[in-house]
Amino acid sequence: MKKSLIILAACFATLFFYQALAQNNGEPAAQLSANDSIGAVAGNYNASTDNENNNITNQGEASKPPKTEDFAGILLSLIIILLAAKIGGDLCERIKQPAVLGELIFGVLIGNLYLLGFGGFEQIKQHMSIEILAEIGVIILLFEVGLESNLREMISVGFVSFIVATLGVVTPFFLGWGISAWFLPESSMYVHIFIGATLTATSVGITARVLHDLGKVQTKEAKIILGAAVIDDVLGLVILAIVTGIISSVNSGAGEISSLAILWIVGKALLFIVGAIIIGSYLAPKMFGVVAKMKGSGLLISFSLMFCFVLAYIAKIIDLAPIVGAFAAGLILDEIHYKDLTNNGEKDLSELLKPIAAFLVPIFFVHMGMGVELKSFGNLAILGFALALTFVAILGKQACSLGVIFDKGVNKLIVGLGMIPRGEVGLIFAGIGSKMHIGNVPVVNHDVFSAVVIMVILTTLITPPVLKAVFSKSSK
Repeated sequence: MKKSLIILAACFATLFFYQALAQNNGEPAAQLSANDSIGAVAGNYNASTDNENNNITNQGEASKPPKTEDFAGILLSLIIILLAAKIGGDLCERIKQPAVLGELIFGVLIGNLYLLGFGGFEQIKQHMSIEILAEIGVIILLFEVGLESNLREMISVGFVSFIVATLGVVTPFFLGWGISAWFLPESSMYVHIFIGATLTATSVGITARVLHDLGKVQTKEAKIILGAAVIDDVLGLVILAIVTGIISSVNSGAGEISSLAILWIVGKALLFIVGAIIIGSYLAPKMFGVVAKMKGSGLLISFSLMFCFVLAYIAKIIDLAPIVGAFAAGLILDEIHYKDLTNNGEKDLSELLKPIAAFLVPIFFVHMGMGVELKSFGNLAILGFALALTFVAILGKQACSLGVIFDKGVNKLIVGLGMIPRGEVGLIFAGIGSKMHIGNVPVVNHDVFSAVVIMVILTTLITPPVLKAVFSKSSK
C-alpha cells in the first residue's frame, strides 16, 4: 500500500510540474479547447509541423531556442508516457489483466484530463517526434509477434485451425462492414470496409496469456485457438494490406477503382507476403553468415532490425502498411539463421529485442489511448456504435466454432470465446486508418477511433473471466 501511495504521489508531482512548464512556455494548457485534441488524426500533427515551418521561415536562425524548448517538451512527454504505461500495466497485472490494457486505459485518462480543466498533457499529442516513436514501436511490436510465430507450427496445426481462422476473419469482416454502413450511412464504402478489417484479427498475446494463466495451454482447444490465432493475424494483415492499397489508389485520384485494379492490389499484397517469406528465407542465412564474420558487438540485433526495416520500407513504398513487412520479417527470421552469432556469445534475438520493445511499444499504446475522445460518448449514436461494434466483434468470432463442428472431443464454445480479444492488432488497424485520408476526410475519424478502442478494451476485459467460467464448467 505504501509503495502504491509513493507512486501516486510521484504521478501528481509530475502532473503539476508538467502543468507549470506548459504555463511558463506561454501555453496555458488548462485553457486549451476541446478541438485541440484530435488524438492520432494526422491533421493535428500537420498543423504543428506547419507552425514550426512558419517559425523557421520567419525567424531563421532565431528559431533555434524554441527547438531546444521543444526537445525538453519531448523528453518530458516521454517521462509522462512511460510513467503512465508502467503504472497502468502494474495495476492491470495485479487484477490478472494484460499490461497492455492498463497502458491503453491510462492513455485514455491522461488524454482526456482537459475535460476537467487540466490541459497540460495536450502538448504530447502535438509532438511529431512522439508520433514517430509510436510508429516505430508498432513496427517493433509486429516484428516481435512475427518472431514468436513459427511457420512450421502454423503448417502443422492442420486444416482445422485454418478453417477456424478463416471463419474468424471472414465473418467479423462482413459484420463490421454492415454495422458501419448502418451507423455511418454518410461515410464512404471504403470507410465501412476498413472498419470491417479492424475486427478481423485476434490478439495472439492476450489469448496465450489467458490460457497460460488458466493452466490450459496443453488442451486440444488451446492448441486449436493458438494455431488459429496466428493464422488469423496473417489473414488479417493480408486484408489490411488489400484495404489500405485500395484506399491509397482511390486517394491518389483514381476515383472509383475497377475490379481489375482491386485484383492487382490483392495480387500485390499476396505476392509481397509470399515473396518476402520465400526470398527472405533464402537470403537471411546468407546475410547472417557474412555478419557472423564481422567484429564488434550488437551485430545480431542491429542487422535483424535492419532486415525488419527494409521489409517495412518495401511494404510502404508499394502502398502496403509497413507493419505487414515487419511481421513478414519476424516470420522469416529463425534461430537457425543466426546460430553462428549465438554460438559466438550473442543472446537470442527475442531476448535482445525485449528492452527495445519495453521502451517503444508502450509509447504506441499510451499514444493510441490518448487519441480516444471521451466526450464523443456524450453522443448516444457514437456510444451505440461502440457497443454494436463490440457485439458484432464477439458474435463474429463465434463463427470459429463451426470449424470444429465435426470434432466431438472439442468444446466449441471455448474455441469461439478464445478468439474474441482484439488487443493490439485492432488498435494498430484503427491507428493506420486514422492517418489515411480519402480526400481531406480521415478514414477513421476521432469518434470512430474512440469506438474502436472501446471495442478493444471490452473484448479484452470480457475474455478472461468468461473463458475461466466455461473451462471450469467443462472440467466439472
